[in-house]
Amino acid sequence: MKLKNIILPAAFVLSALALFSSCSQPAGKDKAATAKDTTKKVAAEAPEDTVTAKVVYPPIDKKLYDSLMKRLANGDTTGKWPVKNTPYPLPGAILPFKRVVAFYGNLYAKKMGILGELPPNEMLAKLKGEVKNWEKADPKTPVQPALHYIAVVASGDAGKDGKYRHRMPLKQIDTVLKLAKKAHAIVFLDVQVALSTIRVELPLLEKYLSMPNVHFGMDPEFSMKDGTHPGKKIGTYDADDINYVSNYLANLVRKNHLPPKILIVHRFTKKMLTNYKNIKLRPEVQMVIDMDGWGEPDLKEGTYRYFVRDEPVQFTGFKLFYKNDIKKAPHHMLTPQEVLKKRPFPIYIQYQ
Repeated sequence: MKLKNIILPAAFVLSALALFSSCSQPAGKDKAATAKDTTKKVAAEAPEDTVTAKVVYPPIDKKLYDSLMKRLANGDTTGKWPVKNTPYPLPGAILPFKRVVAFYGNLYAKKMGILGELPPNEMLAKLKGEVKNWEKADPKTPVQPALHYIAVVASGDAGKDGKYRHRMPLKQIDTVLKLAKKAHAIVFLDVQVALSTIRVELPLLEKYLSMPNVHFGMDPEFSMKDGTHPGKKIGTYDADDINYVSNYLANLVRKNHLPPKILIVHRFTKKMLTNYKNIKLRPEVQMVIDMDGWGEPDLKEGTYRYFVRDEPVQFTGFKLFYKNDIKKAPHHMLTPQEVLKKRPFPIYIQYQ
């Protein structure tokens, strides 16, 4: 696939500007880039009102699980879906029993996504509306709302340690948890490591990831393994990186007697995720490869086909951009009904 046919997020197209999709302000002037860098290891417990009581979940209905996975394949004729020899999840698994519909962004920056663009109550009302849209489009699949929050932001500012990423204050994570509680939503904490590493950044969020309603996202676009400044080119993760995160989350699940974690891996090019066949699947973690590119419908279809459908891992996701998807003709963001024509069905939907 030629580069001109690949959907490039605004973070790459506007490499001199803020380093996240759909942004249009210089990184040095964006509040997310100038926020206080929370460099100390997480030590404070989450607020009491965000803690969920321990729940005992019934065993997984394997027959139902298999039938839902077959339905997700949506008549796929490649033989790749549903993915063969995948482990059954632990009790309490969300996927494929529910579709996750998430709002993505950061509370500091209106141009990083819908999560921070609107006032909180207005944002939650809009999320509720999207949930209803998906329930109407696919009445057979209940919808789980989610807030997908960028907890570590790639930046044009090197910062004190020269890693070109800023860790958001813990109080902002606490705020997102409170908003999620109002919406009966789960939370994803997303990490853009820049010149840091996933092995450094992930453990700092352990207190939150030890909660049953908090899940994780990792963004290869901003994993700059060769030392290039983020935004100059698209970064990468290898299966080894994915397996490290998956194993870490699995240990938290077992240690804290949690339901399975959902792990979101963003992708819109081939090199963003290398050696995908070596990714290890676990009962404690549900793996979603999220089609993260923006553009006109045909471009998004091609990206989904070549980099998500044709390199199967476990589950698929699809990202919709309220603004970037309508920049070029036909100036149309895909509807839920149109997304549900994909093979396989995406079970995770993200709005930015």
